[in-house]
Amino acid sequence: MLSEFDLIKHYFVRPVPGRATLGIGDDCALLAPAPGMQTAISSDMLVEGRHFFAGEDAQRLGHKSLAVNLSDLAAMGARPVAFTLALALPGADRAWLEGFARGLFALADAHGCELIGGDTTKGPLNICITVLGEVAPGRALRRDAAQAGDEVWVSGTLGDARLALAGYRGEVALAPDAQAAAGTRMHTPTPRVALGLLLAERGLARAAIDVSDGLVGDLGHILERSGVGATLDADALPAGPVLAGQPRALRRAFTAAGGDDYELCFTAPAAARAAILEAAAACGTPVTRIGRIDAAPGLRWTDAHGAPLALELSSFDHFTQ
Repeated sequence: MLSEFDLIKHYFVRPVPGRATLGIGDDCALLAPAPGMQTAISSDMLVEGRHFFAGEDAQRLGHKSLAVNLSDLAAMGARPVAFTLALALPGADRAWLEGFARGLFALADAHGCELIGGDTTKGPLNICITVLGEVAPGRALRRDAAQAGDEVWVSGTLGDARLALAGYRGEVALAPDAQAAAGTRMHTPTPRVALGLLLAERGLARAAIDVSDGLVGDLGHILERSGVGATLDADALPAGPVLAGQPRALRRAFTAAGGDDYELCFTAPAAARAAILEAAAACGTPVTRIGRIDAAPGLRWTDAHGAPLALELSSFDHFTQ
């Protein structure tokens, strides 16, 4: 039977040195910050039965656990550096640990992000990652920087993750191949780190946030913090390839308020439009203009022809849903 420290040593201690001058195995890790950079820190928790189904594939879960944190760094325009892992496990299952570590470290290595410490304990499955990144002073993309006249953009596509959840719950009927394709977006999201870095480093975007709980709610945080409003084109929201084949009402609902997309929503001056498209092409991430920032508070919707729409949509909230 694996002890706590055997578990850590076997599955999570890696021989390759990184930025940490002292990593796993002591009371604290020691990390040397890059000269002239600020440290960006974010933490996310994934709880079985709340954020993922019981029995979820361990490798996919390892990927998603880190991906949702890297997405926060992307939204700030920060470069990933390191992360910690706090893991509660019902038991030390070797096959599960091997799969989880494989998914976790494949994504970590792709972004040069080093595991530097954490904790393990026995209990209901619960995964908490704290991620650290770096960003140049004055370059971080914040929620409080949107200005009237900015254009509103979103990366990638929206809604397929929510469609997958609806399929699992029996809310919609999906063919097996469509369910699997939509499920890929739900289980293995792609953090838009490269795009976030370019938007920050090139000074293209003003405000940004990652779309985790749904576009309506997440953009709402930018509007509230910046003291502005927005008008969005409901038919410009880029639906995922599976959702694109669904009825219009479902497309609008799931792109606007679906959640679990982990795309970037950002605002930028209209003059930056060409440079944004160039940056998006450089990192292979499509982007779409979906509206504008207004001086008047509130969120307004139009259709593709500019006609007002009365849409009542709300994003996910952990304590009201």
